[in-house]
Amino acid sequence: MEQISFQYPAWWLILCLALGAGGAALLYFRDQTFQEQPTWVRWLMAAVRTIVIALIAALLLSPLIKSLNTEVKKPIVLVAQDNSESIAAEMTDEQREQYKLAMEQLQDKLGNDYELKAYSFGDEVREGIDFSYTDKVSNISQFLKEVYDLYSNQNLGAVILASDGIYNEGSNPVYSGNQLGIPVFTVALGDTTPKKDLALRRVFHNKIAYLGDKFSVQVDISALNCAGANSVLSVYKVDGGSARKLQDIPFAIGTNDFFTTQEIVLDADKAGVQRFRVAVQSLSGEATTLNNAKEIFIDVLDARQKILILANAPHPDLSALKQALTTSKNYQVDIRYINGFTGNLADYDVLILHQLPGLNNDATGILNQIQTKNIPTLFIVGAQTNLSLLNRVQPLVTIQASGPGNNEVQGLVAPDFNLFTVSEDLRKIISRFPPLVAPFADFAASGTGQPLLFQRIGRIDTRYPLIVLGSPNNTRMGVICAEGIWKWRLYDFLDNQNHDLSNELIGKIIQYVGLKEDKRRFRVSLPKSIFNENEPVILDAELYNENYELVNDPDATITIRDEEGKEYNSTFNKAGNAYTLSAGILPVGNYTFQAFANSSGQQLTFSGQFSVQPIQLELFETTADHGMLRLLSEQFDGKMVYPDQIGALPDLISSKNSVKEVIYSSTKTRAAINLKWLFFLLLFLLTVEWFLRRYLGAY
Repeated sequence: MEQISFQYPAWWLILCLALGAGGAALLYFRDQTFQEQPTWVRWLMAAVRTIVIALIAALLLSPLIKSLNTEVKKPIVLVAQDNSESIAAEMTDEQREQYKLAMEQLQDKLGNDYELKAYSFGDEVREGIDFSYTDKVSNISQFLKEVYDLYSNQNLGAVILASDGIYNEGSNPVYSGNQLGIPVFTVALGDTTPKKDLALRRVFHNKIAYLGDKFSVQVDISALNCAGANSVLSVYKVDGGSARKLQDIPFAIGTNDFFTTQEIVLDADKAGVQRFRVAVQSLSGEATTLNNAKEIFIDVLDARQKILILANAPHPDLSALKQALTTSKNYQVDIRYINGFTGNLADYDVLILHQLPGLNNDATGILNQIQTKNIPTLFIVGAQTNLSLLNRVQPLVTIQASGPGNNEVQGLVAPDFNLFTVSEDLRKIISRFPPLVAPFADFAASGTGQPLLFQRIGRIDTRYPLIVLGSPNNTRMGVICAEGIWKWRLYDFLDNQNHDLSNELIGKIIQYVGLKEDKRRFRVSLPKSIFNENEPVILDAELYNENYELVNDPDATITIRDEEGKEYNSTFNKAGNAYTLSAGILPVGNYTFQAFANSSGQQLTFSGQFSVQPIQLELFETTADHGMLRLLSEQFDGKMVYPDQIGALPDLISSKNSVKEVIYSSTKTRAAINLKWLFFLLLFLLTVEWFLRRYLGAY
């Protein structure tokens, strides 16, 4: 529907018509040119001229045309398929084909009445259903969360979720999807009948051990319907393609619902990533033996850094720093106070001085040892710091007090910082962290210091450094120009329910300060030494010229070898001034690599190793949990159906009054002068008038 509105009073149209009539009267009735012509001819030309003048005058009043558009949107129905391995484990090939056909027919039928969206979930949520059942984990709550994020403001009518109810990642789906507010129908797959099965339920172990230490591995074993049987728990060391048995632990199964925990103590006798296999001897008649063994990987390190936090006085920062650093097994952290400290700094790899040198204790002896022994040090500035002495003992930043008092400052990541990478999640949260307390002073970073964070005072972004790092005289140092790091750790937990981002910040600072200078001109680094089998292996590389400037002009290549000698050859991609490579998802096993780059005619190489560990979560739970699916459907006013009832889902959905079409109305306004047909109408009328005037012998 369209209507016309004017920016001036509508009665002005009468004036436009009068103007047109007046012009036509003067031209055809007052002028004697056409007096000899028939009356109807003069009236015709006068009418044409009246219409033309009136239309042009009306268009000068800037009329607007408003049109009301309505659009009917079908309700959205989501069909989601659990694509994890446990689904296929309970289906024969014939059953899989029948189920696939039923789901395709369901999608075809729903597509006629609804806007259909199809998804698969498992390791991740992705569009489309491929029925491959290859995902290594099942995370139903993640799918429900993504549904809410994507469709909470749309006309979502219903969700159809096909699963066996087994989830091994994420929270309980019954509680994670409580914001949806739409019917959830579940298709119950799998078998709920407990079968005879002996399984390694869980294997607990530390990811890191230290060379020469002993480490414990805890194994949970369960058995169903196996009462009276005996089995053996065996531990193997896998090296290359062979496995060497380390221990045998026999055990008896006393009940049909059996559970036991066995602890194994192993020796960390070799540095590097070590691969072990834990297995239980299979029993006759088991439903599956795939869950009788599990492989684990332990990264055995041959060094641990000792860190001393030496403080002027007790402070919440001390505990926060220790908790953040001890999440990594690479660090051993001690907290001491300057008064009464008699320890030997030579026993420590990194020193953290909290509000030292202080106003009441200048820590002269400690500072002299730092300079003479080149000890990597992180200074943390606070209200008790002696700023003038601090300026003399470190060259990274100069702090000139402007008067008594403090400023509350937040962090802002320096755009040019390149000593290490800062994750995107950390960049986003730093600006939201609570303010720290910094001295009321002027701050200036020196040429040897590189700011990691600048200070944001109130709403003003300054160039005052908040955290500065550098390596003057080949000794790595850092300065945190404020106190209160403990507040960042609390906020991180409040926002994310963990301390991962605050730990990342503190860990990377200490990792930089404590890292021994690497003079190799070509280096390859990995984010970790053990990857899961469902994640890509990422490698980064750096190349330095003879002046130790970062360059990436020449190509860099890499050869990755598995335990059987198979090679994977790749070329690094150039990223900024460095290199990066995604080697993709590799099979389970231990790998070595050798990377090559040519600089100034010199062939540079770098060697390393990493491992890919299996994910076997889907093998340890094979009994479907239809109770959870039923509870999920009932909570959201849906219904649980079985595979042979899939055809009833369209009728069940249509019976819900909440699944309705939505009519969207919108108003579009445009200027009438932009209508092309008006232009052609005026052109036509003027052409008719001109033709008649010429035909009758006038101009």
